[in-house]
Amino acid sequence: MILKILRPSEWLEAQHADYFAGAPIDHEDGYIHFSTDAQVVETAARYFANEPVIHVLAIDLARLPKAELKWEPSRGGDLFPHLYGRLPMAAVSKVWHLEKAESGFNFGPILEDLHND
Repeated sequence: MILKILRPSEWLEAQHADYFAGAPIDHEDGYIHFSTDAQVVETAARYFANEPVIHVLAIDLARLPKAELKWEPSRGGDLFPHLYGRLPMAAVSKVWHLEKAESGFNFGPILEDLHND
């Protein structure tokens, strides 16, 4: 599984489509950004810190076009999954709604859920 964080307006757009073309940053960079479970907390802290609510999508790698998914170095040399194409919404296996607390977003239940599947 890989993860995609969306703002509520982006999730609203995505959930009513067969394919999601990406968030504004994805359009700017030319690919859809994803994170692994080990990267998602830092991604949320860096890019979504000012958001009161986010949606975290679990993406089934087996349902993505393999030729369009690349693992490329980014933050600190870590390999991040990037999709050079549209995200088929059929690849979304689970969605979590997170509200920001004073200490930030609590990814504990999501990470526990992912590791129990």
